[in-house]
Amino acid sequence: MPRFAANISTMFNEHDFVDRVDAAAACGFAAVECQFPYETAPEDLRARLDATGLTLELLNAPPGDVAAGDRGLASLDGRHEDFVESMQIAARYAEAVGCSRIHVLAGCPTDGGATQRFVDRLGWAADLVANAEIDIMIEPMNLRDVPGYLLMSSKQAERVITQVGRSNLKLQFDTYHLQIQEGDVLESFTRCLPVIGHVQCSSLPGRHEPDRGELNHEWLFQAFDHAGYEGWIGCEYQPASSTLDGLGWGARWGLGPNG
Repeated sequence: MPRFAANISTMFNEHDFVDRVDAAAACGFAAVECQFPYETAPEDLRARLDATGLTLELLNAPPGDVAAGDRGLASLDGRHEDFVESMQIAARYAEAVGCSRIHVLAGCPTDGGATQRFVDRLGWAADLVANAEIDIMIEPMNLRDVPGYLLMSSKQAERVITQVGRSNLKLQFDTYHLQIQEGDVLESFTRCLPVIGHVQCSSLPGRHEPDRGELNHEWLFQAFDHAGYEGWIGCEYQPASSTLDGLGWGARWGLGPNG
């Protein structure tokens, strides 16, 4: 049966950040994920996770200076020290809250040496957290929403994972990005299954609940399950109205206000 993690950076925004953990638990979620939790003290988030019994399955490493255009640091020329600092912050936070996955954003490079830098830095990052049993995640993103992003296809991600050669480097498979960028989501999922460490979902257009738009997510969830995927599906969507009003899609999976 599919297992769903609420993304508390995008869902339950009716509540303060740590209170979203309680809201997710009340709706039947057994886990959460988030984007950038660093304004919240890790001990505060860990206490709320422990109190509810939920786990934090994924967080993003700091992406650099977003206001200046950074969308990750792992492939950018001249930013090695910034990347190292970003990973150290993420690793400390992940260990403190018991999170087992860190998404490392590739960034939007402007030179031809970016892929090799990405490979080298991912190897360093994977080694940094290996003893803590943390996986490093890489996620292809669509170039419509993130122009110039280095990692833009599932096949490219597979090549990078092979080049890096670390068992704790995995693919973060996002149905929204991959449908826009390459389509044929189930074929890509089936081919990539051996290296997939986490899945995320949202509808398109709009990036809302997964019960609308051009993808049949209910069918995909069952297909992922049938293929043998046992990991989490992160609900990284923006509710079209309130979070609770939009949770009807999850009823068949035991999710909702009475979950």
